[in-house]
Parts: sequence; C-alpha cells; structure tokens
Amino acid sequence: MRYGFWLPVFGGWLRNVDDEQMETSWDYVRKLTMRAEELGYSLTLIAELNLNDIKGVDAPSLDAWSTAAALAAVTKSIELMVAVRPTFHNPALLAKQAANIDHISNGRLTLNVVSSWWADEATKYGIAFDAHDDRYGRTSEWLDVVNGCWSQHGFSFSGKLYQVRENILSPKPVRRPRPTIYAGGESEAAKNLIAQKCDAYLMHGDDPQTVGRKIADMRLRREAQGLPPLTFGIAGYAIVRDSEAEAKKEIERITNVKQSARVYANYQQWITGSQLEQKISLEDYSVSNRGLRTGLVGTPEQVSERLEEFSAVGVDLVLLQSSPQFEEMERFSQQVMQPSSTEHC
Repeated sequence: MRYGFWLPVFGGWLRNVDDEQMETSWDYVRKLTMRAEELGYSLTLIAELNLNDIKGVDAPSLDAWSTAAALAAVTKSIELMVAVRPTFHNPALLAKQAANIDHISNGRLTLNVVSSWWADEATKYGIAFDAHDDRYGRTSEWLDVVNGCWSQHGFSFSGKLYQVRENILSPKPVRRPRPTIYAGGESEAAKNLIAQKCDAYLMHGDDPQTVGRKIADMRLRREAQGLPPLTFGIAGYAIVRDSEAEAKKEIERITNVKQSARVYANYQQWITGSQLEQKISLEDYSVSNRGLRTGLVGTPEQVSERLEEFSAVGVDLVLLQSSPQFEEMERFSQQVMQPSSTEHC
C-alpha cells in the first residue's frame, strides 16, 4: 500500500471549521511536503481549483501548477500528482508545461485529469462550461493530444474540439512511457473513458465492500480494452487517536454543521454537476471527498485493520486528508505507517 496526501491548497478540508491551523500559503505547503518525504509518504495530490470550494469563494486558494513547479524544485522523491481540468487548458501547451515540470522533478510528475463540475468557477474565469457527457468527450480528445505530443515528434491531430499540426515538443517527459494518468468519476462516461485511456482509477471515500465492487467492475472494463491493469486509489479522512472515545469526540467536533449558505451553495453545484452513484449526507458535506466513509477512524490498530481490508479488495493507494494536516500526518506515519509497513505492502 502506498500512502499519499491531499495538499491543503484550500487551507483545510472541513466545511464546519473556519480555522484549521493550515495556512493557505506556499510556506506551509512547502514545509508540509518536505516533511512528508521524511515521514515516508510517497505522493501528494495538488488539486486545481481557482476558487475555494471548501471555505467559500472569497477565501484564498493556491494555484496548482505554479505550486507543483515550485515543489518539484525543492523535493527529492515524492510523486507530484497535479489535478488538471481540460476545459481550462489547451492540451498541447499543457503537455509542454507538464513535460518541463517533469524534468524539474526528474520524472516525478503525474496528472489527475478532472472533467470539471463547477459552473460558477468557469463563468468567473471566462471558460465555457460543457454539459456532463460533453465534458468527457472533451477530456477524451484532450488526452489524445497530450499523449500524442508527449510520445511523437511532429504529432498532428484533427478532432471536434482540438486541432494540432506537426507539433514539436522537446524535451519529452522523463517518465516512460509517459507520466501516469489518474482519473476518477462514477458516471458511465467517466468509467469507460478511464478504462480506455488512463492508468489509474481514483475513488471517493467508501467502505471496503463498495470499493471492492467498483474495482471489480473497472477491472472488467479494462480487460475488455486489452490493456494492462489499472492502479486503484481511494480518498480517506484519517482520525487516529489513543481510544475510540477520543476519535468519536473528534468526529462530533468536525461534523457539527454550521452551514455557510455560500459554501453550501458551492457544494450543491458539485452534487448537481456530477453524476454520483450514492446519495450525499451532511456528514459528507462536513468533510470533502466523502472522506469519513472510508472509516479510517479509531485507534492505530483499528485504522490498520481497516487498511488491510482495503488492500484485500485491491486498493493500491490511499490519499489522506486530516486536520491540522502537519500534526496529524506525523501521527499517522508514526502510529499506522511505520509500525505496520511490512504488513500493508
């Protein structure tokens, strides 16, 4: 099992807690990521949103791509998974930008392709917002262009949305055959696209049985394409405490709903803009990405047992959120990752 973490580019993950002691700043994310390398984390996911969907649109948020480039220069081993939304990026230019960051990091850049969901953000930044299935059609063409630019010299493409003529991209990415392409989604359009054109499937938080069914389904879709197996990752919000009572008290604190109408409206746009397989609860509202459903809550022994269950159904990667992240990632590394590192491999 590999352990990664969401970079707190929004200042935290909790919609009911205003100040999570996680400053939205380059200084904080730099210190956090460099310490994460020392603690044994193998990956960080750098989300791309130009507005803050956790704390409210007026709250600060960091730019994903400039942050990734800066982290590439100051880290040594950690994988930098940058979220990218095709609606916001010309594919050939993004391929060039990504290849350069890949060289800065010596082959540590990967992409998490997100087919967008937030109509208001697109409007505020002057970007056209496609209907749901049209967004996946765009992503499909976009991936063809990015992959072609990375792999071919003089690449040309003529599609419905993108046209490229005799592209020259040099140097090519360090990572071969290409930087890993991650993606998530629960609609048929998303799952079929991922099975055809991506390398890894990322899931929101859910229990091991539900995750196991999703993995089995995606394995069948992948086999039908005659392609190598996918890697599978899951989001999880971690609360590790010395007793169950302490863990329960923390859940009560972070799920005490004091809804900001502004933040809740953004959340509703995500729900309506995505085609989700499950109904969303206010607990899911409180913690992003359905993180509490993963069940990484309790004593170190209980959390380790839960991780064993995920490993058994085929999960390769856990993308953790926690609050305050610096302190909680230290705790998770010392009490869960290190004592049981051999058991979870």
